[in-house]
Parts: sequence; structure tokens; C-alpha cells
Amino acid sequence: MMKSLYLLFFSISFSMLYSQSTLTVTRSDNQKPIKGAAVSCNGRVLGRTNDKGIVTFTTKCPKVDVEIDNFIGDEVVVDKVMELTLDRDNIKSNQIQGVTLSNESDPRALAIIEQTFKRFKDNSPNALDSYSYKSYEKMSFDLDEDSIKDYSRFVEARKDSLSRATNRLLPKKEKDKKDSIEGEQMMSVAKDSKLFLWERAMEFLYSKKYGEKVNILDNRISGLKNPVYEMLALRSNRDKIPREILPENKSLYRYFLTDSIEIEGRMNYVIRFRQVDYKVPINRRKYNGYLYIDKDSYAIKKIDSNSKVKSDGNITSVWVPINDKWFLKTENLKIKMGVSEFNTVQKKENETAEEKKVRLESVKKFGNYAYMKADYFDFKTPVELKPSQFNGYTMSVENTDGTLLNQYRTDSLSAREKLTYVKIDSLGKKYTLDRKVKVLTGLLRAKFTVGMVDINPLQTRYNRYEGFRLGAGFKLNEKFNRYISPDVYLAYGFKDRGFKYGAGVDVKTTLARNSFFRFEYFNDVAASGRFSQNLWSAKMAINNSGMTIRNDKYYKYDGFRFGYQVDLTNSLTLDVSGKKQNEESGIPYEFMGMSRKFENFSSTATIKFSPNSRNIMTPYGKYTYEQNFPEAFLNYEQGYKSLGGEFNYSRFDALITHQFRSSWGTTLARVYGGYYVGKAPMWHLFEMGGLDANSGTGILSNFSLTSYLGFATMTSGKYFNDKFAGYYVSHRIPWYFKSFGKNTSSFDIIARGIIGDLKNPEYHTVENFSPLNHLYQEIGFEYNNFLSSRFNLAFFYRVGHYNTTKFNDNFGVQLKFKLLEF
Repeated sequence: MMKSLYLLFFSISFSMLYSQSTLTVTRSDNQKPIKGAAVSCNGRVLGRTNDKGIVTFTTKCPKVDVEIDNFIGDEVVVDKVMELTLDRDNIKSNQIQGVTLSNESDPRALAIIEQTFKRFKDNSPNALDSYSYKSYEKMSFDLDEDSIKDYSRFVEARKDSLSRATNRLLPKKEKDKKDSIEGEQMMSVAKDSKLFLWERAMEFLYSKKYGEKVNILDNRISGLKNPVYEMLALRSNRDKIPREILPENKSLYRYFLTDSIEIEGRMNYVIRFRQVDYKVPINRRKYNGYLYIDKDSYAIKKIDSNSKVKSDGNITSVWVPINDKWFLKTENLKIKMGVSEFNTVQKKENETAEEKKVRLESVKKFGNYAYMKADYFDFKTPVELKPSQFNGYTMSVENTDGTLLNQYRTDSLSAREKLTYVKIDSLGKKYTLDRKVKVLTGLLRAKFTVGMVDINPLQTRYNRYEGFRLGAGFKLNEKFNRYISPDVYLAYGFKDRGFKYGAGVDVKTTLARNSFFRFEYFNDVAASGRFSQNLWSAKMAINNSGMTIRNDKYYKYDGFRFGYQVDLTNSLTLDVSGKKQNEESGIPYEFMGMSRKFENFSSTATIKFSPNSRNIMTPYGKYTYEQNFPEAFLNYEQGYKSLGGEFNYSRFDALITHQFRSSWGTTLARVYGGYYVGKAPMWHLFEMGGLDANSGTGILSNFSLTSYLGFATMTSGKYFNDKFAGYYVSHRIPWYFKSFGKNTSSFDIIARGIIGDLKNPEYHTVENFSPLNHLYQEIGFEYNNFLSSRFNLAFFYRVGHYNTTKFNDNFGVQLKFKLLEF
């Protein structure tokens, strides 16, 4: 009796630890089952397919290899139900072309994918009232698992060879010698451990009432003592619409409904897909992957997306239904990240073509891969959640030293992974990887970090008034003091021959959120009529920097400012300040008959509302790791005839951005405007956003860099209003294609316009100055990833009231760096 109970307990435990998997293997040319295909893991055969091409096995391996004579072997990520097609290894090229599938997608498959996209939000966990779950992710950089033994033998043989070599074989230059030694050390490390390992455990909370919260339960990165917050914020595809079902990507794939299959008691459509440029040459897969779509709900059960060449990698994602909504359960990724090459034959002086051929053929190559495995577990819905659990930002960090990871690991570390922490941590300390990584992550925030100093290079720029402006800003970071951060900047304009400078200090009131007082002194110049950019992201500000390049109506100012900025919630930021400054025009100009220095005292209040953006608090401040739409910015500036001020005025401006997605494509929109009352010099008005120089001949006179709120065909620095409203609408045509390289190109249609008025233009005496009191319009056509580059090229034409009979006046060309996005 006890023996039977023991066997029963053992069987139950075994089935829990090693769930059963079923794999169907078929031929790619005719979909007939393949009998006798061996399924193995780490060289151990788990089973062979039967007459129906089916094999059932149990394993804890994340992937298994499938091989049979006369077919090209492949691998597949382990799941409860799997499918795999194999190509014949002796088929001729003309035979492959003969069995190539039609270049048109199956209408039935397209209809299913369309329904899947439409129902994605309804099927996602965010359609529930509340939920919680946890995740464990393991990411690494390593050699191909199949070549590790071969690599180890090669390294040992190479080490013996080098130990016998004379010093004359070593590099002569000291730097080259150092690089050679470091390279050999890394080679030796890779023999026993991975080159990089990162583990992360997280908890996800969601409530329709309170929103989303992500808690970093623990984290560890090999080679680094301190956490990299930009990496902590990296997202998986857990709540993203997969690119394989996006309407705009239909032209990139060909889809074929090939089968239906039962998984865990639910029927699923099986849709195979491949890229449009997939020619199916020898030793390449016929399909890029599979989509499993639940028949009842049209939810995605599984995506298996492969590279064209087997050795280049694959990505597999599996979802599970809970309370009729589909949660991501597992993700597996393997992507080739280059090749390590080693010369085994020394290059000879004056080598012949035959000797060079022999040397190149003897080069030893080992593939480098990025691996990622993520498991999601402990699903609960509905769940009782308290408002206090959502305090602070979207993401919070509870622990980062790796001591708690063992509580959440769903996959134990291998001996090779354990050694990674030992060996790479040692190398990280030796080569100060923490410091080098901080320099790289600083670039994401548009600055360089050297020790306790952050360097801001954006003081260096070009404009029509200063010419080339050379400068930089320096700010003491958290290594100096966690609460107090002084800063200075210095710049020089080569055209106006003037120095600009400023100094300030931030004093934090807490380390839990963005909350600080700021005092600053400045002596600088600025373009007249600039739209407020308070609380804009660095990407938006850089995008809008083209507004000041050709505007020559600059003014000088010097004074001081005192302010306070605080994040009231994750979505709402408030910035209030008061400033006293002297102001003087930098060009011949009279305000109400006066040309002199003016004194101004004013206060400013700015509110930013970004309900869907995601933030994390770091030692150096808030970091927005995902800027989402909609966003709204509201500014109110008030001038006072007190404390030395000469002007009594009020200035309001607002900007709202949003995105709309439909089957017709993606539409992005900006609506903005301003209103000013009172009497003050022209630099307090609104310049309408002209980017054109209105001078010179040829195409370059019509060329400009992109601007967030600018007009390619409008004369820069000419139109000023005291009230205005503007719009910018960009619609992406859902047609994606490739010209050269790997980047996918597309086209946007753009329409923008602006209208306003100026109540008292006679107050301002200056050359080339005019109100804009009719609707100014231009339409454009933008080529995204122009010739597969990282730049967008756009062409604009002015229409409507301000259109002229001269083509060159109405035409404009713009260039934009793709990274700046919308």
C-alpha cells in the first residue's frame, strides 16, 4: 500500500515537473508527415515521430533538436503542442522555386488576422478590472550552445600555440598589446562562462481605477555593481500588439491558413507566414513562422517567428487564457549578434592570391547570440488592490543586489551561468564597467557623465544671430550629493562675438519622486517669440531646435530665476517660478518708439499632463522610459509692474499631442495655440514657426531641418502674433517596403496650418516684421527611412492664401533624424 502511494506521489510530482509535449513534424513541400524524425536535447534522444509525424515526450529543456536523414534539421521551443516543417537537404534550386507558395496571402488567413487585431484589446488582461502576476527573465550573451565544446578545444589549442610563440609575434604598440591581452582574457572566459548575464524578477499590478504598477522585485547584471535603470525599464512584448498582426505590416508578410489544431481542449487556427522578399533558397526555411489563433476568441495562443537561416535565431511567445483574457506566459528569444573570427594561419608579407584564399578559408568562426527567456506566473484576477500600492511612479525598485532572485527563478542557473557572475564580475571590477556603462546610459539623457560631473553638449549649436555657438554645461550629479546639485554653463558665439554664461543649483526635497527647488543666474541670448518648451522631453526639444536656426530676431537678457518643480502624480507635473531680468534687443528695433534695456519681473506656471507615460525614479532623478500619447502642456506667464518690472502682460500657450490608429494607418496630431494681452517688446509675442531663410538660390535655400512646430515654406522670423492657433497632422500610409538594407520604409502625408492676429503691430518698429492674420497652410509628403537610412526626407508645398505664383517660394525640403520620431 505504502509502495503504491509512493509511486502515485512520484508520478504526480513527475508530471508537475515535466509536462508532456506533443510535436508534429511534416515536409515543407507537401505537408506530409515525416516518420522517424529524432527529437533530442543535449544529445539525448527523447523520442521519434510515428507514421502521423507525431511524437510525445517530456523534458525540462527549453528547446529540442529535430533531425532525420535527407532533411535539414531544425530546433523548436518546447511547448505543450508544437509543429515543425523540414526541408529536404538534396532538393535543387529550380525544384524549390517550383513549390514556392503564391506571392499573395490567403484571404481566409487575412480575415482571421484582421479579427485578431480588432479583438486584441478586448482579449488583453487590461480589459479586466484588476490583476496581478510576477515574472522572471533571464537574458544573456553567449556562444552558440552547439559550438561551446568546439570553442573550448580551439581556445586550449590556441593558448598552447601562443605560449610557444616568441615575443616578436606580439603587437609592437602598447595599446595594441593591451587590447590583445584583454581579448585573450575574454576568449578564455567564454570557454567556461557566458559573456553577459542579466536576471530580473518583477511584479505587475493593474487596476482600472488606479492604473498600472510594476515593481522590480530583484535584479542582477553580471559585471556591474550598480543597477542600470535604463535597462530595468526595458519592456518585453507582454502588453504590445505583436508586429505580425499589425495592419500596417500586412504588406511585409504573406499569410497562409494551413491547419487547425487542438491545444488544451481549445481549437486553434494555424497560420504560417513568411516575409515578402523570402525566395526560399537551399537550406532556408519555407516559412518565417507560425501563428496559433484561438477559434472562439480570436486571441493569439502562440507566435513562433524564425529567421530565414536557421542559425540566425528565433522568437517564440505563448499566451494562456485566464478568466477569458489572454496573459503572456512564456517568451523565448535567440538572435544572432555577429561572429567572432580567429585567424589560424599567420598573414605573410607579399602573400599570393592563393595563399590569401587558404588563409581566409582557415579562419575559425563562432557565432555570438543574445538569449532571452521569460516566464510569467502567479496570475491572480480579480485581486484586492489598495491605492497605496500605486503610489509614486509606474515602476519602482525594491531590490537590486540579486539576493532575492532565487525566490523567483523558474529556471535554475546552469554551471556556466553561475560562473558568469564570478568571472564577469571580476572583469567588470578590473575594467570599471560601471563607469563605462554610465557614460553610455547618459547619452539617453542627452549628456555625458564623467565621475561626479554630467556634461551637457547641447549648448553647442548654430543659429543665424550667433553663428556657430560653442559651449557646454556642467552639473554635479548624485555622486557629489544626493540632494544638492550645482551647475554652470559657458558658451561663445563666433558671429556676435559674445560670451554667454549661467549658474544654478537644484535642491531636492525628497528622493522618492521628482521634487526640487531651483535657483539660477543667467546672461544669454534667445530667439524672439519662442513657444514655451517648459517640461518638454529632450527628444521634443532637440526636434524643435530648428526653430531658432534662421530666426535672426534675437534679444539679450540677464537676471535670475527661482522656481519649484514637483510631480503631483505619475501623470501630472507642476513647475512654478518667478524671474527678474533685464532685456534688450540684439538687432535694430524700437518698442513704442523706445530702443533701450527694459526691466521685467514675471512669474510662470506650467502644467504637464501625460496619463499614459511610464516613469521610474533613479538616483539621478525621474526617467521617462516610455513617452505615450496623449500629452498636454499648459503655460501661463504673468508680467508685473512691480519689483522693478516695466510691463503688465499675460501670456498663455497650450500644446496637445495625440495618436490615432485604425485599419487605414496611424494618424498623429498636434493642436497648439497662444494668447497674449498687454504691452511688451516683440520677444514676448509668438513667432509663427518659420524655417525658410527667404534668401539665396537653389535647392539649399529651400532646405531646413525638421521642427516640432515649424513650417518648411514660411519665412523665418517674419510673422509675429499676439494670439494664434495651429495644427499639425501626420498620417502614415499602411504600406511598408524595403529598398536597401534592413530598415523598412514607409510614407507619411502631412498637413499643417496656423492662423492668428496682432492687435497693435505699430508698437514694433523692425525690418521684415508682419502679423499672420490669414490661414497659412502647407502639405507634405515624407519618406520614412529614406533609402533604408535612419533619416526621413520630406517635401512640402505651400497652399492657400499665402501661395505665390513662383514655385520656389512655395516649395520646401526637410530632413529629420528618425530617432526623433513624431
